[in-house]
Amino acid sequence: MEAPIPNPGKIICVGHNYREHILEMKREIPEYPVIFAKFSNTVRGPEDFIPLPPVTQQLDYEAEFAFVIGKRAKAVQRDEALAYVAGYTIANDVSARDLQRRTIQWLQGKTLDGSLPYGPYLVTPDEVPEVDNLNMVLTVNGQERQRANTRSLVFDVPYLVEFLSHILTLEPGDLVLTGTPGGVGAAMNPPTFLKDGDVVTVTIDRLGSLSNRVRAVDEKGDLR
Repeated sequence: MEAPIPNPGKIICVGHNYREHILEMKREIPEYPVIFAKFSNTVRGPEDFIPLPPVTQQLDYEAEFAFVIGKRAKAVQRDEALAYVAGYTIANDVSARDLQRRTIQWLQGKTLDGSLPYGPYLVTPDEVPEVDNLNMVLTVNGQERQRANTRSLVFDVPYLVEFLSHILTLEPGDLVLTGTPGGVGAAMNPPTFLKDGDVVTVTIDRLGSLSNRVRAVDEKGDLR
């Protein structure tokens, strides 16, 4: 089963967008959204495994509420923003924390092959009337690690569509990840990272569940 859009034109991610995650990472509430990117090499389907390559020792999970752009959007105003959304889905922004923190730019820790499983469905807006009131839970091997509600977003979906569309043109099929809540492995005491065989499951109201197993791979990406 493939991801809803196997090859998104753009994958735009928002960092530090849940208050509790900002606090656990010892940051301040941002004045503007923190934006970074992932690429299509990261995309995996809802039944695919999450690769754990030898380049990282600190592979971490991030439950995310995501949306897909449905029509070309440039300089959109907030009150019209939701008309540009084709649907909503579940994503896991898998992150290599040791690579992410080697420099002030996060990109190298966010773009490992297979580090963005998402799906299983793209749910149309008419089936998700309250995007600002969705419960989200992430478990690892059945143990709850993250729990939040989208009402805790610092920057909500309409704001993000408006903000992003004033910077760059959004095209149909572009994927936007809205950020992760508190409870990431890097913030645990002691820090706890993903290992071979772990099963990560993200469940969001009205969107279903996304579940992927972590598998160790060699430098070429082949199963070990």
